[in-house]
Amino acid sequence: MTDITPSSGIRNIAIIAHVDHGKTTLVDAFMKQSHTFRDNQLEMEQEQILDSNDLEREKGITIKAKNISIKYKGHIINIIDTPGHADFGGEVERTLNMADGCILVVDAQEGVMPQTKYVLRKAFELGLKPIVVVNKIDKKLANISQTVSRIQDLFLTLATDESQLEFKTFYAIARDGSVFTELPTVQNSDYTALKGDVMPLLEAIVNIIPEPKGDLNAPFQMQVSSLDFDPHYGRYVIGKIVGGKISIGDRIVAVRAEDPDHSLTGRVKGLFLKDGLDYTDVTQVGVGQIVAIAGLDNVSIGDTICDPENIDPLPIIKISPPSLKIRFEANTSPFLGKESKYPNWKQIQARLDQEAQNNVGLKIENNHNGSYSVSGRGELHLGILIESMRREGYEFQLRKPEVISVMIDGKKMDPVEEVYIEVAEQYYSQVSQEVNARKGELINIVNENGLSKLTYKMFTKNLISMRRVLLATTKGEVVINNHFLEYAPNISPMEEDHKGRIVSSATGKALAYAMNSLQERGDLIIEPNIDVYEGMIIGLNKYPNDMLANPCKAREKSNVRMSRAEITLVNLKTPIELTLEYAIGMIRDDEILEVTPQNIRLRKLFLNKEQEFQATKRRRAEKMIG
Repeated sequence: MTDITPSSGIRNIAIIAHVDHGKTTLVDAFMKQSHTFRDNQLEMEQEQILDSNDLEREKGITIKAKNISIKYKGHIINIIDTPGHADFGGEVERTLNMADGCILVVDAQEGVMPQTKYVLRKAFELGLKPIVVVNKIDKKLANISQTVSRIQDLFLTLATDESQLEFKTFYAIARDGSVFTELPTVQNSDYTALKGDVMPLLEAIVNIIPEPKGDLNAPFQMQVSSLDFDPHYGRYVIGKIVGGKISIGDRIVAVRAEDPDHSLTGRVKGLFLKDGLDYTDVTQVGVGQIVAIAGLDNVSIGDTICDPENIDPLPIIKISPPSLKIRFEANTSPFLGKESKYPNWKQIQARLDQEAQNNVGLKIENNHNGSYSVSGRGELHLGILIESMRREGYEFQLRKPEVISVMIDGKKMDPVEEVYIEVAEQYYSQVSQEVNARKGELINIVNENGLSKLTYKMFTKNLISMRRVLLATTKGEVVINNHFLEYAPNISPMEEDHKGRIVSSATGKALAYAMNSLQERGDLIIEPNIDVYEGMIIGLNKYPNDMLANPCKAREKSNVRMSRAEITLVNLKTPIELTLEYAIGMIRDDEILEVTPQNIRLRKLFLNKEQEFQATKRRRAEKMIG
């Protein structure tokens, strides 16, 4: 069908916020109360409907920006749900240009947080009209008046013109689907009996958010903000039409601003608009609509799709620079191919090439030496890709992560982050001690309601593995957020951990008998009865030097009767759990992290002296030839 909706009937809005402030929960309420689903549909009973990815549900965060469409009073409202974690800021940057307005959601207790500032600054740079929602007003420790005051201060700081200082504020309990135009009057701050709906906010979207700009009669023009894949049509390119209209069968061309001479031509095979969560086929669409187009392969995010007779690339989408880099290689472990569907390097290459097209926040480079360098915003950003590939059945190995330095005025500069830590006052001294050891500079401290809220400046390099350490120190009772701040010379690097490794000298099955004596030398990172190989790291030594040990050594048989303790596992301490985040932070220059769908193993670069000798011999030969 033809479905050109006049711009006056379209509202494109992005939901932006700090992580866990209630964006996706608010979108749930929009979909349910606008009758996007039938009353008997499964989604009516679900929460976090848009966070369908397993990792998103496990971690409770939005990783990929997503868009849906709902109908309200004859208007089509396209809603873009963006990630709240700073590591996925690239997702925010690439999708905000599809919006004409934004809803800024702020937690009534936590107030303005680092990512709140970041996403609002990006929205203001694009000239988006804001609406503010103070969410979770029913929290026991909510300080609503203070939160509103800090939001006003934030707008005064970030606004680039006076019109941005005019914004409507709503108060919400998004979990219950309730939004209020004024702060409700209740006794003893008890909001539990309040009943409401999201209609006041939908009404404001229609009346406050501007309709999309553009001329329906102009040549067709659209910037690719997202990509999707369909088994029948192939690749979809998704974006907001900024000029003209397009129909099935039309010729189109893809170009990019930084290389206008390079172009890719094709013909429109399919046009799709969102209807709720799903796509619906249409034959023609026009300016202001967010559309998925099938018919062009090998297109990247940021490319402009336009009329071949009027090639006019739009400015590139500006993405904040990555700060951390890690190297992917084919697995060279003795256990290669035993635990995965895709152990082959060509398969890994194809997967990383696909990610390079779809994920604008990651920078993925083929080193043409049997490795890829993947650069991202931080450990979580890189870790999501690694964990996703692992779950898909890939196996590979990783080298030590490196901070991405830049040269400014002939001087080497390292990335610096602003780090926000919220922790119970009882753990303040332990947290402060750990951050100080990592050369953190305290910028601000606020103590309220039994919590210490700390703001630090730290080099990105010193942040590696800090989240894991603080979670362990505080028994999980800590909130840590960070975002890129600036580049600066690192004149006083942090001292690295000098603990040695306990390295397996044998290949076989780790036995409790051997491990019982090894744990006296340090902390083990393996369980008994797992397969190990020579050169695999099985523990952390108490002393600086690496130590070879045989975890496969069995107890020699004798006629001496064993005590009960000797034949049970009661003497074994619980080993350190080698999670992906923990392991990435542990890798040293002479080590490799092996990642398979079933296991994460830390190993030495050279598994034995013979391998080290042969590598040295090759280097000498190459040097002589060179």
